[in-house]
Amino acid sequence: MHIELYAFAVLSYAGVSSAWSPGNSYVPQNVSCASDIQLVREANGVSTNESDWLKKRRPIASKALRSFVERATKNFSDTSLIDKVFGSSDTDAPVVAIGASGGGYRAMLSGAGMVSAFDNRTDGANDHGLGGVLQGTTYLAGLSGGNWLTGTLAWNNWTSVQEIVDNTTADNSIWDISDSIINSGGVDIVSTSERWDHIFTAVDDKHDKFNTSLTDIWGRALSYNFFPSLYRGGVGYTWSTLRDADVFKNAEMPFPITVADGRYPGTKIVNLNSTVFEFNPFEMGSWDPSLRAFTDVKYLGTKASGGKPVSSGECVAGFDNVGFVMGTSSTLFNQFLLRINTTSISSVVKKLITHFLKELSDEEDDIAIYAPNPFYKTDYVYQNSTKGLVNSDDLFLVDGGEDDENIPLVPLLQKERGVDIIFALDNSADTELYWPDGASLTYTYDRQFGKQGKGQLAFPYVPDVETFVDEGLNQKPVFFGCDAGNLTDLAYTPPLVIYVPNAKHSYPSNQSTFKLSYSDKERLGMIRNGFEAATRNNLTDDSNFAGCVACAIMRRRQQSLNATFPKECQQCFSNYCWNGKTSSKATNFTQNNDFSSGAVSSTVVATASASSVSGSSSASVSSGSSSSGSRSSSGDAGTPVFSPRTVLSVMAVVVSAVGLF
Repeated sequence: MHIELYAFAVLSYAGVSSAWSPGNSYVPQNVSCASDIQLVREANGVSTNESDWLKKRRPIASKALRSFVERATKNFSDTSLIDKVFGSSDTDAPVVAIGASGGGYRAMLSGAGMVSAFDNRTDGANDHGLGGVLQGTTYLAGLSGGNWLTGTLAWNNWTSVQEIVDNTTADNSIWDISDSIINSGGVDIVSTSERWDHIFTAVDDKHDKFNTSLTDIWGRALSYNFFPSLYRGGVGYTWSTLRDADVFKNAEMPFPITVADGRYPGTKIVNLNSTVFEFNPFEMGSWDPSLRAFTDVKYLGTKASGGKPVSSGECVAGFDNVGFVMGTSSTLFNQFLLRINTTSISSVVKKLITHFLKELSDEEDDIAIYAPNPFYKTDYVYQNSTKGLVNSDDLFLVDGGEDDENIPLVPLLQKERGVDIIFALDNSADTELYWPDGASLTYTYDRQFGKQGKGQLAFPYVPDVETFVDEGLNQKPVFFGCDAGNLTDLAYTPPLVIYVPNAKHSYPSNQSTFKLSYSDKERLGMIRNGFEAATRNNLTDDSNFAGCVACAIMRRRQQSLNATFPKECQQCFSNYCWNGKTSSKATNFTQNNDFSSGAVSSTVVATASASSVSGSSSASVSSGSSSSGSRSSSGDAGTPVFSPRTVLSVMAVVVSAVGLF
């Protein structure tokens, strides 16, 4: 990835002022709305707004994706498949999605390098990477640190990682994290104190009218790093603002999604029973049967019953502050704000923060409060919805990785969205050395057999984490679900998944999730390494890798058409598709016994029934992690077997040991 400076492009928000917070502040305000407005709908398909947007995006994405495929396969012996796959209609083109995992600034920076490898705006991405795939992508999802990445790009007028890199040393540069979020001014105590005073004033003003939590403070603090050119880090900048930005209205960018989990104080989250929430530019809600409903994100904060405002024609706007939404997906980091006494910041700043936090209850340390609950008394929408979600005055959301599904795959697996291929960018810290071990994929696989996913989701077969590590599947890109014919036991044919794990190339990118400051050199090193991880080291490890990615992109369409694959694609799948091999200790899978065609048929069939898979498979993953000692208690996905107090204790040790601040 090349670094060349050029003038910083001034962000333009012309024509979007109407979507900002009505008072241009952090405090939500009453606004007029239609007297017959219905704020909640059943999740029986994508929204009308999303559907209309897709009609504009599909031809743009199709053209870009075809351009990438043609360039990547230009040396193939037979390229006639391209015309068949892309067909005569834009709706024939494969639907591509990217999911960026959580993992704090490590995930944001390493993920940025990976995303930049797909972006033809990145210097060298066309010749040494996968440039053009991002332009052909329809959905872009982020979780926790991954949503810091996707949110930064999307809500900065769809800026590029290249542009951010090129302006690293400029005033008000994006992702200037040379000093930690706690001590933002570094040696300038006055600057740090002033920023925290602004943050607390904004949150305090909101608290006068609405319930607030530590996430309000966390989200406000984060925003200064993501939107430095906006007044006080975008104090009045809302999530729904993106709807009216030309770059989104014209579908010149992918559809951004961020993920959080539902959680109530004192409860645990496990992968099979968590309610996964998504935020997109139009809506917030969940596809899961525990809710199966969405609400208009612009009018969050409106007191409603049964999806209708209690006061006819009166709604609330401005609750969907973009920093608050991005903070909601990363509430695990709220714990840092509670460890002030372990830091070396000035006594003035420490006293200021401690004074403001002292009345927060322990049970709400990691919770974002959405009050009033937009889904209050909406059980009529979906009769099987969980009563706790629809009968509570408040809705509580937490870090999207607390259920161990640290890559935001659930929104991308919805059959209604018709995704053909997902690039799963894994920058998790699963092992003791902060590398990923594929656990996010195994938990998502398990989910489809639990009560939240059974009949609702389909995800290709994957091995247990021990196999991921033993076979080196966590060190380079791997394809899962290559042969749709071997997936017929699932609810429907799932997308093919290209797993892209964080691995060391030119930089030690296995940084702690809780490292909150990076020098310019460290940031660039992380981003560069991410580019290399996604491109097989700038295509030097495999000069045919771009062509193999093109083969994977076409695979679902090729199989549905029963068309012949070029011989080069056959070789690619032998090289990159998981071959079905598992560790000798794995007990929940057995091989299909038919791998005669190579990895094109390399999937496995679960021997257990759906009910036993949801139990034994999960147990296998847990025992595998435990026996190998690879699962780190400081992993970014959270530790659902611990209480928030225990997590705090662990974090206190980590913070003290590495001197993060």
